[in-house]
Amino acid sequence: MTPEKLTLHSLEAVAVTVPMARPLGTSAQTIKEASLLLLDLKTHEGVTGCGYAWCYQAGIARSLVPIVTELSDVLHGMALAPADLAQIIARHFKLPGLAGPIMMVVSSVDTAIWDAFAKAANMPLATLLGASPRPIRAYNSNGLGLMPASAAADEAEALLEGGFKGVKLRLGRAGGITHDLDVVRAVRKRLSDDIHLMVDFNQALSFADAMRYGAALDSEGVYWIEEPIRHDDYRHYALLAQATTTPIQIGENFTGLQPMAAALEASACDYVMPDLDRIGGVTGWMRAAGLAAAYNREMSSHLFPEVSAHLMAATPTRHWLEYVDWANPILQEPITIVDGNAVIPARPGHGMTWDQDAVKKFRLG
Repeated sequence: MTPEKLTLHSLEAVAVTVPMARPLGTSAQTIKEASLLLLDLKTHEGVTGCGYAWCYQAGIARSLVPIVTELSDVLHGMALAPADLAQIIARHFKLPGLAGPIMMVVSSVDTAIWDAFAKAANMPLATLLGASPRPIRAYNSNGLGLMPASAAADEAEALLEGGFKGVKLRLGRAGGITHDLDVVRAVRKRLSDDIHLMVDFNQALSFADAMRYGAALDSEGVYWIEEPIRHDDYRHYALLAQATTTPIQIGENFTGLQPMAAALEASACDYVMPDLDRIGGVTGWMRAAGLAAAYNREMSSHLFPEVSAHLMAATPTRHWLEYVDWANPILQEPITIVDGNAVIPARPGHGMTWDQDAVKKFRLG
C-alpha cells in the first residue's frame, strides 16, 4: 500500500474521561480527570489512523462526537492527501470559524490523516516528515499544581524519576507573590542546579503584577515564565519580555498561524510552544515550525507527547517536549521516557493504539 492510493471511508469518535495520576491545580481550575475525544479515521483500503483531542471538560468531549459524524459524511471517498484535506476542512468550518472546540476536531482529524499516511508508507511519522526518530528532550509537566511549598518540593523531586532534567510548577496563588515565591524557593532548593524549573501562571496576572513577578523571579533560578497575562495581549507581552531577564514562553493558545505570526512580529516572547490541538494538527505544526525558524525562536510542544515527539524531531528550532501521562490509561503502548528523553517508537505512524477495554471502561455515556 502507498499513501497516494488511500481514500477516506469514515471518521468515528468516542468521548472518554480518564483519571489523572496527579491532579493539576492551576490558577484557573483544578483538573482531576482527562476528558478526551478519541478519533479514528478509516480508509477504504483498510488503513486506520487515529488522534485525540484534550477537551478539558466532559461536556465538550461529548459535544464534538456529532460534529465528527457530520464531517465524516463530507469527507467520505476523498483522497487522503493531508494538505488538500486541510483546505477542504478549513472551508467546511469557515462560517462557524476555526476556533475553540471546532479547532480541536480539525486538528485531531489532521493528526489521524497523517497517522494513516505514515502507516501506508510503513514508516514512523517523524521519518515521513524527513527527520530521524531521535530522542527528544522532555520535561515533566504532571502535577505540581497550586499546593503548599513542602508538598510541591516533594512532588517536584518525585517527578524527576525517569531522568527528567526539567519540571513545570504552576503559579498564580490567591495569596499573591509572597506565597508563590515561597513555593518557588522550596522547589528550587530541593532540585539540583542542573534541573530546569519552568513556571506557568495560566494567564493569572495583570500586566502590573506580571512586571513585579518578573522582576522577583529573575533571581530565583527559573528557566522560563509561561503565560503570566492574557494569552493574546502581545503588546504587553513585548514590554514584559524586554523588562525581564527570565525568558517569556507563550503559544499554547495560538489558534492557527495568524496569532503566532502576530506574537512573533510584536517580539512578544522569547520562546513559543504551540499546541497540537489548536495549531492545526500535524499540518499546522509543520507550518508553525517554519515560522518559528524564520523568527529564530526556539519551539517547544504543549501536551500530546505521543505525536509531538515526532513533530519535534522535524522542528528546526526544537527546544523541549512537554511530557504528560494523561492519555496513558487508554493507550496500549504509552510513549517511553529514557534518561529524560522521549523515545520515538519505530512503529509506522505516530505509534498510538487504543486499549479498547480501557476505552469501554472510561467511555462517556
